Amino acid sequence: MGLIKYTLGDLLELVTDANTELKYGPDDVKGMTITKQIIPTKADVSNADLSKFLIVNPDEFVFNPRTHGKKIGFGYNDTDAPFIISWNNIAFRIKSEMKKVILSEYLFLHFNREEWDREACYRSWGSSTEVFSWEALCEMELNLPPLPIQQKYVDIYNAMLANQRVYETGLEDLKLTCEIEINKIKHTAKKIPTGKLLENVDVRNADGAITSVQGINITKNFMPSVASVAEGSLKNYKVVKKGQFVYSSMQTGRDECIRIALLQEDEPIIVSPAYSVLQVKNDDVLAEYIMMWFSRSESDRYGWFASDGSIRANLDLDRFYEIDVPVPDIKIQEAIVEIYNAYLMRREINEKLKAQIKDLCPILIKGSLEEANT
Repeated sequence: MGLIKYTLGDLLELVTDANTELKYGPDDVKGMTITKQIIPTKADVSNADLSKFLIVNPDEFVFNPRTHGKKIGFGYNDTDAPFIISWNNIAFRIKSEMKKVILSEYLFLHFNREEWDREACYRSWGSSTEVFSWEALCEMELNLPPLPIQQKYVDIYNAMLANQRVYETGLEDLKLTCEIEINKIKHTAKKIPTGKLLENVDVRNADGAITSVQGINITKNFMPSVASVAEGSLKNYKVVKKGQFVYSSMQTGRDECIRIALLQEDEPIIVSPAYSVLQVKNDDVLAEYIMMWFSRSESDRYGWFASDGSIRANLDLDRFYEIDVPVPDIKIQEAIVEIYNAYLMRREINEKLKAQIKDLCPILIKGSLEEANT
């Protein structure tokens, strides 16, 4: 059947429809990620002029022309509802006359590959901020198989995506169950200051035996440290063992997040001396229960409220210790933690499913091109 080569400029056209009539409001403002997902915007748009924002209809695409390292912020509206994006992003769609040669979903598979990101970043220009322009996008080329072959590989992708989304729905049900139980407890259980539940631990990596240097992020997860570490300084780093917390008092107000993480792995890690390492004082409270309490958005909002008035808006350890935690009977804690742990496990599986689906995109594109050439 063969392949036909096109430039993207042959296939695509800009979307320039603006929200001039203010049909769409702040709740309709979206952003995009470097993992090619559409998400609610993280920007404060309460005072923004939404009349200048672009309307993105179903089957239309968006990207951020400012590159982020080796990735392009990109998204595809695969829903049945329009949304709006900031005017400094770029929106586009397939030309009506070209829909006979390419499917929108197949084009998204093409964009959703690391190979495309690499080429897009190569075609970007700039110094401190690199820009991937609309013109650069239009100059890119791709080979297209016939529509029936495109549809075949799109169907494979959609089947896997549907399964993942069903799994994700069950995940949200578990999360909701946890939130309902916590809301019951916060009105009935005795409240105890965090400082009476947790204590500071300061064990240093004196022999340098542990080399796994970790930090914590605003999602309350551990991650490999991005800070440069001078040779020999690891001996001054703090040791963290399973069941212990790592807490950072820095920038709680700025991030609107209490930055805390619980180590649940068997192998110990080390963290910067700037962090606090905490552990539960007695058997009346489970570390997992405390972690669950501080994983709530309500706790983060209170942490922001309790932060000091400095530029960094810190939540110093003494002030963190003043935050009350409702502590029910240990049996109730165990029951809720069991549900929460099931949620965490399913969430991890869901993230792996999403990664597998993304990894599938280059395989599907390659398979469609090879089939068209046979």
